[in-house]
Amino acid sequence: MSVAERTPESPVTPSNPASIVTTSSIRAAIAPVLDRLRATSAQRDADRTHPFAEIRGLAEAGILRYRVPHEDGGAGATIRELAELVVDIAAADSNVAQALRPGFLVADGLATGTLSGVKHDRTLARVLAGDLFAGTRNEATGKPGQISTRLTRDSSGLRVTGEKFYSTGALHARWFSGNAVDDDGGVVTFTVPTDSEGVVLIDDFDAVGQRLTASGTTRLDGVLVDPEEVEAVSAQSGHPHGSLAHLILAATLAGIAEAAQNDAVRLVRGVTRPIKHSTAVRSADDPYVRLTVGRIAAAAFTARAQVISAAEQLDAYWAGPRDPLGVQATIAVAEAYVGAGEQALAAGELLFDVGGGTLTRREHNLDRHWRNARTVANHNPRGWKSAVVGGWLVADEPPPANGLF
Repeated sequence: MSVAERTPESPVTPSNPASIVTTSSIRAAIAPVLDRLRATSAQRDADRTHPFAEIRGLAEAGILRYRVPHEDGGAGATIRELAELVVDIAAADSNVAQALRPGFLVADGLATGTLSGVKHDRTLARVLAGDLFAGTRNEATGKPGQISTRLTRDSSGLRVTGEKFYSTGALHARWFSGNAVDDDGGVVTFTVPTDSEGVVLIDDFDAVGQRLTASGTTRLDGVLVDPEEVEAVSAQSGHPHGSLAHLILAATLAGIAEAAQNDAVRLVRGVTRPIKHSTAVRSADDPYVRLTVGRIAAAAFTARAQVISAAEQLDAYWAGPRDPLGVQATIAVAEAYVGAGEQALAAGELLFDVGGGTLTRREHNLDRHWRNARTVANHNPRGWKSAVVGGWLVADEPPPANGLF
């Protein structure tokens, strides 16, 4: 695959950032965008064409304002409502749901109150302006967790140099955040505009699935950093720190299962034919085709239900944060991630059983559902999550409070 470099476009700015929004108004605004994504997802995946216009449309519709509190100009959605939104976006195009994940996490800091003071006000202004966000602490070289990126001071100010990988959503983002080691050897976080001199976004993410999440390399070559955008890294602990990030992945998996269901119904109604020895004239009347569609539907329903249940437990925690609820919510998210992954993989594989060899033709690109599910499910080892759930149930061992659960 050739490597393409792209300079991001100017940020999207709605005509009236302070306008009153509701969950219903945002849902109505994004509906036609999701329709376009759904109609073009197979071809874009085959051609490796990023949905720049569609993601701009979602930004203009105030997608990141969905969970921002009413008093801050947002729609005030619960985590359950956000999870359902992510499932629906992923059902249209799972790449888009994941590309928006960093922005949803940034906006959630406004909802939970974990952002305060100048940082709160700065973040809120950016969200209301329709900006999108990207960020990662991952690097492709060195030992896991090793930080090679450096923040140094010269006569012109602070500059960051290094490379970050898994920069999800970066091609669409106005702001990029990461971590670095400063001149004193301390670990800090930084944020820079993606159109800054020295920022190069490289579209080199070449996984088997989720190819259009803009998750490639971000190269930082002496990028000037505003001192107000630098913070010392403080140890974050407790539950459910980091759980929303994993719930969004689980919701993406649930959306993939639903996309497989939608394709199954569409194909049976208008494309596939029954096998020669079937007693049915139409595929829709074949009992085994019906059985397969029913199994796919059950997988999609189960995945969504698991995600919603975990989201409700996160909502319960934030309604009155305390340790028991935090652990329960963290466990629920881990279970949803594992469960939704298994259901999405099953739905993607079963999809081929609603028809014959014709369904394997490249023109349908049906394998993208399984490939996408496989890629999302690999973001965190399911074995670790299942073992942690088991440890909690049989030995009262709480999950690690490291942001990975």
